[in-house]
Amino acid sequence: MQIKSPCVVALTWTLKDTLGEELDVLDEPVEFFLGGDDLLAVIEEHLMGHEAGEEVHIHLEPEQAFGDYDESLVFLEARKLFPPELEEGMTMEGSALPPGCSPDMAADALFTVTEIYPEHVVLDGNHPLAGIALRLSAQVVSVREATEEEVGRGSTGSGFFRVVPQSPGSDLLH
Repeated sequence: MQIKSPCVVALTWTLKDTLGEELDVLDEPVEFFLGGDDLLAVIEEHLMGHEAGEEVHIHLEPEQAFGDYDESLVFLEARKLFPPELEEGMTMEGSALPPGCSPDMAADALFTVTEIYPEHVVLDGNHPLAGIALRLSAQVVSVREATEEEVGRGSTGSGFFRVVPQSPGSDLLH
């Protein structure tokens, strides 16, 4: 079966930056709904017409993937607002931030703790891959017709590249 919208494709892949550093490897096949919210449009376009067993190589500029890095999404917050067990690398939704944090932090954004100092914490609302051009090598493992439920949801539930609004008017990815 050739890939056409809507359908479900099972993929494995290797995601690298333009310097060749591996950022993500998907060794076991994962199913994605093509024609919904699971994959970026540019990835879907490159997959169209391919069949199981074929490999697809895609170059993604930041604006096609996780967006450009936005300095306005980086916040310095008082260390005393956070629990002592806070660690670098932890993530938290804007809606779960402690009272007293900047009102400019979007409630529907995901913030990563990037640095912890005695007096303040650095929270970054950018996706970790924001501002990075990517190379995706995907292997099409299988292609099947989508179920009515998948078509209705627009997803198999495993969207790696799903679009999630980070702030009003923004469509960054997670």
